[in-house]
Amino acid sequence: MSALSTPAFLVDEGGLLVFYNEAAGTLLGKGFDEVGHVGPNEWGSLFGPYDAAGETIPYDDLPVVRAVRAGRPAHATFGVRAFDGHVHKVECSAFPILTAHGSQGAIAILWPVEDDFPAASIATAAGAAESNGAAPRPNGASA
Repeated sequence: MSALSTPAFLVDEGGLLVFYNEAAGTLLGKGFDEVGHVGPNEWGSLFGPYDAAGETIPYDDLPVVRAVRAGRPAHATFGVRAFDGHVHKVECSAFPILTAHGSQGAIAILWPVEDDFPAASIATAAGAAESNGAAPRPNGASA
């Protein structure tokens, strides 16, 4: 996974982000060594992902979660917020990692899409939150 030039994320069967490669770090603006493991309840405050309306996509609807639970590939288009507040539109394909003992997690591959992501409200909320030292939240939502 480290040798891939395409952003890739690895999660375990419980949804813990256990690794992402250098290309994903470039997309996000921070490498995995700076961020470390991220639990499923922390994803939304760090990265989104967001739908076209700027709302955080529910955890259960994410392709990587669907891939782990169903044991089948899943795909979606959404916005991912980098640490600088910029929201990147990406296509995501997630594939389960299956062993003889069942699911052991999934890998998600992201392809940045050049179209603009209609999420100005996310970027605005992210900028305001960062100036206060808080984690950015979509659409100006409060904690």
